[in-house]
Amino acid sequence: MEKKAKVRDDGIALDFEVGDEDVEIINVKSSPCPLLVFSPTTEGSYPVLLFFHGFMLHPDSYKSLLLHISSHRYIVLAPQFSPMTSQSEVKKARKIAEWLSANKLDSILPEKVLPDLLKVAVAGHSRGGKTAFALALAYEPRRAAIDEEQPPLKLSALLGIDPVAGSSCFCSPNILQFIPYSFDQSIPVAVIGTGLSNQRAYGVCPPGAPNGINHAEFFNESKPPCYYFMAKDYGHADMLDDGTTSLMGIVMKSGKGSKKSLRRGIGGIFVAFLKAYLEGQADDLINIVESPNRAPITFDPVISIEE
Repeated sequence: MEKKAKVRDDGIALDFEVGDEDVEIINVKSSPCPLLVFSPTTEGSYPVLLFFHGFMLHPDSYKSLLLHISSHRYIVLAPQFSPMTSQSEVKKARKIAEWLSANKLDSILPEKVLPDLLKVAVAGHSRGGKTAFALALAYEPRRAAIDEEQPPLKLSALLGIDPVAGSSCFCSPNILQFIPYSFDQSIPVAVIGTGLSNQRAYGVCPPGAPNGINHAEFFNESKPPCYYFMAKDYGHADMLDDGTTSLMGIVMKSGKGSKKSLRRGIGGIFVAFLKAYLEGQADDLINIVESPNRAPITFDPVISIEE
């Protein structure tokens, strides 16, 4: 018998609601760069998510989203990158992964809370999404090519929220090949795009994620299993917390829908995907893909390509 995702009375899947786990937010300075850590407080071992922020942003801008994910029993690490080139961010991301693999996190977490380093996912928004892809593809910046060497930490899943590449020297490495299924990745991928990210704000500001180098191309180059969710009524910066002050939030095209609902929508996709590929519990993801109306916003299209 087919299992169904647990839903509210109105049909919304519970992954889109904040979970039952209490979360402690920890500021960490003793790491390769400052970290904002979101940790469950109940004794146990938990999967880990590395999350990279967008250009000129900071982890606080995603606090609501990351709290949502962590409340479903995940440890979330969000590094703060100082303004730097994309290539430098990839180097710093590798250092964070090395720091994590050396068990440096254990002493920072609440008592009797442990990270399960056999269940680690990586994700990011905007340029941070590209950094997540670059890390998962084991990119070594000094070689200016996709490295055959394995990354310092075994990764089991990859997610991008409106990932965007670029062509300037500040956007190196240019990981896009513009060939379908060309990413040399062996882990499952979920890409969440926004429908307005390729549009100009006020008719003059450049789009946050132009066609050809945005979420659609990242999905196009991903090997199965891969998933695509388009939040068609929202813009590139709409998932940021209310009150976030950033250039991105000012100059990007924004949708008219509830930003809180978008954050719930993205959070629920993260939770269902992590359950499926870190914990072997795929029912929620399958049911959301088959019935996107279980989400609090419209995801259209929703695409699933299996192996």
